[in-house]
Amino acid sequence: MDNLIDVSVGNMSFQLKEKHNFEWFQEFGSVFMVFSEQDSGNISFGVEKDGVKKFVKYAGAKTINFSGEPSEAIETLKDSVNVYHDLQHPYLVNLLDSLEIGEGFALVFEWFEGENLHPHWTFPPPHKYTHPDSPYFRFRQLPITDRLRSFQSLLEFHVHVEQKGYVAVDFYDGSILYDFKNSKTKICDIDLYRKKPLVNTMGRMWGSQRFMSPEEFELGANIDERTNVFNIGAIAFGLLGGELDRSITKWEAGDGLHKVAMKVVSKDRNERYPTVEDLYFAWKRLSTI
Repeated sequence: MDNLIDVSVGNMSFQLKEKHNFEWFQEFGSVFMVFSEQDSGNISFGVEKDGVKKFVKYAGAKTINFSGEPSEAIETLKDSVNVYHDLQHPYLVNLLDSLEIGEGFALVFEWFEGENLHPHWTFPPPHKYTHPDSPYFRFRQLPITDRLRSFQSLLEFHVHVEQKGYVAVDFYDGSILYDFKNSKTKICDIDLYRKKPLVNTMGRMWGSQRFMSPEEFELGANIDERTNVFNIGAIAFGLLGGELDRSITKWEAGDGLHKVAMKVVSKDRNERYPTVEDLYFAWKRLSTI
């Protein structure tokens, strides 16, 4: 990519499409981590001040993989504030503050010592699936009971999402953080979750194709509870089976749960469980944890 600008914030360097003033950032403390290559238009930072770590997500700069304008990224990030407040939950990263700052807008989160299960920039496929240091690879080596417990966290959170009248847009394995030391799971990056009713006005909606339902590619389709059911079922195959290979031979969680998961990812939405709560109870009846 031509004409990229090298930028430094504290001791960390990254690239942008044009210069941007980050002098204001020093009020957050010292930067120990930067995530600058997402296609959302946001740059995220791990920061530490007075011994307390936080996670700062900022929109306003011209990031290298975002095709829109910074103003669009700012608007999306502002819209997400109410989403994080409405969906506050023990399994969701905790939003501490939101503020207009510099030339843009920032969200400040409590730091969570988890690793992202879709480490796209550090372990792009196929290394995500094969490298011994990849968080996804390490997660897949965990005992099945640990992975079932992690998946149940995702289920419980999305029952809560459903009860609050929201649809999970752009939920994928990159939305999952896992703390290997303490065996804890949290969901992050729910910026695009939306209140119902929601209709597909895009054709191909936001998201990772590996986990998207047919209606998320269909202009004018309703996006609702059954869509959530499909997304979460597809995630189950990513954490417990062969991801897009949904055969029983790749599945590690027993025949009963495989039947549940196959029902969940039916292309015919009427064959799926009608709600995430229905899926949750069907799953709990057969789960070994």
